[in-house]
Amino acid sequence: MTKNPHAYSQNEQAAIYKVIAERRDMRHFLPTPVDSEILTKILQAAHHAPSVGLMQPWRFIRISDKALRKAIHKLVDAERINTAQAIGELENTTRMAEFMRLKVEGVLDCGELLVATLCDKRDAHVFGRRTLPEMDIASVSCAIQNMWLAARAEGLGMGWVSLFDPIKLAKLLGIPADAKPIAILCLGYVNTFYKEPMLIEEGWATAKPLSNMLMENGWQV
Repeated sequence: MTKNPHAYSQNEQAAIYKVIAERRDMRHFLPTPVDSEILTKILQAAHHAPSVGLMQPWRFIRISDKALRKAIHKLVDAERINTAQAIGELENTTRMAEFMRLKVEGVLDCGELLVATLCDKRDAHVFGRRTLPEMDIASVSCAIQNMWLAARAEGLGMGWVSLFDPIKLAKLLGIPADAKPIAILCLGYVNTFYKEPMLIEEGWATAKPLSNMLMENGWQV
């Protein structure tokens, strides 16, 4: 194999692949505060994410007010119930009950709570979005993934909560009408990391292998 002068060392490569493999969407947290320097490093990692046309559409709102955190939790819990009802209608009441037993968020437990949003005035950014306007969401998702990996490297857990009404959350946080909340991010210390993704450990879902997702030269059934 030809040596690649741009490649990292084997130890550095191993660390990168390890943090990717051991990243988990966490729901169980300890209330220990997160050091401000570590929080800044994790947010800086998010800010290093790639973005289409260098639009950097991510905005992060740190929730430090306890009453506001409780209000956000109330929105999440309301959507949790609505989601359970929708699952019951689509599948069955047994599946609905299984969902209600899942711990789907750690909003009240985590050391830090952040809301990731799309920026306002996105229509001004045409580069890379003319035919795929959703690339702004893809860019924010890259930033969140960077946060996840940085957090895991620092020994912190992070959970992406998507159970909320974006209109109600936007109103609660005073977000402009042309911006949009994408994720509630729970960040903090944990007692332990899940050995497998929590939904696998809880028997809710199974992961599909890469071979099921990979095609060549066209869509294959």
